[in-house]
Amino acid sequence: MEERLRLVHGQRVATQRLAERGSKSIGIFTGNLRAFPMQAERMPVVCDEWTGPGLVDEAFQEAGVKHLGGSRPLHSAALFNRTSGGLIAAIGALCAGRPVVSAVPAGSKSHASVSRGCYAARVDLIECDTAAAFDDAVDAQKPALVLVTTVSSNLDRMPEATIAAMVRAAARAGAISLIDDAYGARIRPILHGGEHGLRLGADLVITNCDKAGMIGPRAGLLVGVDAHVQRVAAKAAEFGSEARAPIVAAVTESLEMFAPAWLQEESDMGKELTGLFEQKFGAERVQRSDLGPIIVEDELFAMALERAGITPAGTGLVPAEATSALGVILLRDHGVLTTNTHGQPGAKVSLRLRPTPDGIGWLGSLSAVVDALDASLDTLAPLMGNTAAISRLIIGKEI
Repeated sequence: MEERLRLVHGQRVATQRLAERGSKSIGIFTGNLRAFPMQAERMPVVCDEWTGPGLVDEAFQEAGVKHLGGSRPLHSAALFNRTSGGLIAAIGALCAGRPVVSAVPAGSKSHASVSRGCYAARVDLIECDTAAAFDDAVDAQKPALVLVTTVSSNLDRMPEATIAAMVRAAARAGAISLIDDAYGARIRPILHGGEHGLRLGADLVITNCDKAGMIGPRAGLLVGVDAHVQRVAAKAAEFGSEARAPIVAAVTESLEMFAPAWLQEESDMGKELTGLFEQKFGAERVQRSDLGPIIVEDELFAMALERAGITPAGTGLVPAEATSALGVILLRDHGVLTTNTHGQPGAKVSLRLRPTPDGIGWLGSLSAVVDALDASLDTLAPLMGNTAAISRLIIGKEI
């Protein structure tokens, strides 16, 4: 419940800043743009819930299948309100009452929707972060469905050879392979010369429509073997997680507009910002990713305590509370919106800054982001011993 309160309060803080300073006063640094690319004159026609889907379906199928490296008519596409909704529907539709084996990059964990999907389907989840563990699990569990997450939310990346080997192992075992390529569908081929999952032999691939170069709106795009896609789409309709007509129409335009250069530009900006962070805060405290700097919650907690001049024993806070409070200060005082205020319940609590041209545009420069974090840490430091004040910052009231 507290995480929901954090999200709602973060939205209120953003609303207040917009009311006071206008629409250009907030830059999105989550990496999720969530635009709605739709010409106003087309909306009454293609957004109609009854006739709109039929009008855009052919264009959606062509753009969706092409985006994920598929080929028609072997492959088809379906759209969900979130990638999470698509994953939960896929597990429910395809697990056949048997355990689901989920492979992730070393040291990572499956997305929360995977465990939630397995719980809803009343099947066990077997998580693996090495190829050997994956092979053993597939042999022992005889799954009907395996999931392979190629790039984690922290942008840890699975080796291409490992992805291909896992897809082959699933095929040998007679399992359906689903690649969770929320980030990887674009990061792997565009930034690292990797191959699309369907071309590696995967049965299904799902990606997010508002991250890693995609401008939105928020949705999950599933492409793969037509029979499997139809089963997942049917299950999503039962769950109420299918994307409605306006989202399908807008995603179709987004897919048709997409240019790989957008992601390359985001990556270049992220690398430059990471270098500035390392200079200011120390390379040992900053993690590099393809899209920008990461400072994990324990490091930020230590940085705030150092500025406060106290030890961990001098505060009743935990690192997640400190990063959430820092996110509110960044948003309220500097207009830097992060997942620390607007991430969904269950999102990672580290500080992950993923710049985009629009986000940097109103701030003026990448160095302004560094200055915003530095000033926000100074604002946070005197509050580190005051749990009531931190609670008011995070959820708007004391608990």
